[in-house]
Amino acid sequence: MAAAIVIDRGFFARDVVEVARDLVGCTVRHGEARGRIVETEAYHHREPACHAYVGRTARTATLFGAPGTAYVYRSYGIHALLNAVCEDEQTGAAVLIRALEPLAGLEGMRARRGMSHPEALCSGPGKLTQALGIGLACNATSLLDGPVRIEPPPAGLARPRLVVGTRVGITRATELPWRFCAAGSRHVSRPRPAPIARRNAA
Repeated sequence: MAAAIVIDRGFFARDVVEVARDLVGCTVRHGEARGRIVETEAYHHREPACHAYVGRTARTATLFGAPGTAYVYRSYGIHALLNAVCEDEQTGAAVLIRALEPLAGLEGMRARRGMSHPEALCSGPGKLTQALGIGLACNATSLLDGPVRIEPPPAGLARPRLVVGTRVGITRATELPWRFCAAGSRHVSRPRPAPIARRNAA
């Protein structure tokens, strides 16, 4: 049986790729809305797809903050995207939360998204923040005790098996296998990954 996951500062103060793996199956909560993480991507300042690749700026300062901090930024001037800052404060690294399986607060999610199909509510990084009502005001807040919280996997549910693929929606460092999805989940964003490798998370 897999050991229970404890979500604390130390959980995030590790290699960003390992955190991205371990976050699949955990939950995100904002107010009454809650969802199970089914897809993540890792980003690190040593590779050019990461915002921190350019160094510490006004925009990227949060990425160099304490592990377990929310990095929320506007993508293409439209969507707010939720990331979890990882590693130490000298390293710009974060995990992008790409998709959730809705668990609670579905009525509010449907209202904010203007749709009812559960598989479409949170199947993308911009969709999930809209569904949960997460905006830029949540940037630089704590994911441990702030308005948006990352919590352990729901009790009684098995840890998901992972499908590993390359990241999507980027044009640089596209070869890195840093996208992690819950195998078989219909809440994963499209395009669904063509498996590079499979790993049992148990």
